[in-house]
Amino acid sequence: MRNMVLRVLVIAALAWLPQAARAAAKNDQLLVFAASSLTDVLNELAEAYAKTGHAKPALSFAASAALARQIENGAPASLFMSADEQWMDYVAERKLVADGTRTSFLGNTLVLVTPADKAQKVDIKPRFPLAKVLAGGKLSMGDPDSVPVGKYGKAALESLGVWRDVEPNVIRADNVRVALAFVERGEAAAGIVYATDAALTKKVAVAGTFPANSYPPVSYPLGVIAAHDTPAARAFRDFILSADARAVFVKYGFVMK
Repeated sequence: MRNMVLRVLVIAALAWLPQAARAAAKNDQLLVFAASSLTDVLNELAEAYAKTGHAKPALSFAASAALARQIENGAPASLFMSADEQWMDYVAERKLVADGTRTSFLGNTLVLVTPADKAQKVDIKPRFPLAKVLAGGKLSMGDPDSVPVGKYGKAALESLGVWRDVEPNVIRADNVRVALAFVERGEAAAGIVYATDAALTKKVAVAGTFPANSYPPVSYPLGVIAAHDTPAARAFRDFILSADARAVFVKYGFVMK
């Protein structure tokens, strides 16, 4: 089942890849692969980078699993930003990350969200009544078999003793933005997303924050891809790690390490 899900994710993402690669080559752009939860902040940072006189990077956002598989299959990405360590490990174990370029510099927080017009507050603790919150509706979250936010979310629900109560009602989304959209549209009674994503929309309300000790720390590693390790790639990596960029990440609610 897991392999089938991964194949679907990869095929869907690869359908977009040739156009992005051609555009990046035509405009002499860097191609950056990044987790979906980084969409807004990296778009802003790419604009800021261009204003410093550099070529604006081309950005491709998708589930970390799909991006890692694309890199394995030769996608011309210069940098990879994953939403967990596992998928960066996957790339690094295949000797695809340039030595000395991997660094984990961002964190995030898991929250439970509901549609804004059905806002409620939930005390998230062991055996909290999540099934009652759903009231027969669906729980939207990233696919726990492959998508980082889903893996973090399942770990939290298991540690709190409620996973088995709600597993049959879970919508397994391709990435965190899809999980969020199900709640925004009212197609899910609740969802588990990152705090940074919940903060971007007025269509959902935060019902509660998951205890930090209920799931592994959310970690975003960054690495330069060895096959495209150029001075330009290193320069954008340095910019992402700069004090100016850190301030933008903080503005969007990310936790700096």
